[in-house]
Amino acid sequence: MQNKLIPHPDLPIDLPTDERIRAAVAHYGENVVIDNAVALLRAKNAGKDFLLYAGGRHALGILEGAPALYWPELWGARALLHVWGEQAAPYIVVGLNNQAWRVREMCAKVVLLRGLQVVPKLVRLTTDENPRVRSAALHALADQGTADNIATIEVRLRDSDKEVRRAAQQARDAIRSRLKLTEPETEPEP
Repeated sequence: MQNKLIPHPDLPIDLPTDERIRAAVAHYGENVVIDNAVALLRAKNAGKDFLLYAGGRHALGILEGAPALYWPELWGARALLHVWGEQAAPYIVVGLNNQAWRVREMCAKVVLLRGLQVVPKLVRLTTDENPRVRSAALHALADQGTADNIATIEVRLRDSDKEVRRAAQQARDAIRSRLKLTEPETEPEP
């Protein structure tokens, strides 16, 4: 007896995410795809077919009974990198507080791409327990942070994770460049 789900051959489950989401838009329409992505991000059911569009072959495992964990939420957020409507913005902001670090990280990436102005939430994420979330928050701060955020960013220059330190340096330098700030002068030692 076969327990494997066989998806409809027209579902592009083996394509890269951006191509799957384009195919979903062609099939459902942009607004439906955005609404379904938000539904996934909110841990709601968006239908088996859309789950396959969003999650690709990996989604088959969930449909066959594997624990969903945070994957559908992550796929919903990731879909919003490829299709966007302002109605999704509040859910991305809420996703920055998700218990799963992968969802927080992806929401920070969407914040950066979509220019959502949430500096206080990004500042808070610079101290997240997961270094990938800290890095994603710093990358977003590079784009929308102000001079007031530089001190917070500079704390991450001493982070235990090398990628976070690199992201902090890039964020600090990007803000200084964007705001045309010069490096603070250091006092010469006597």
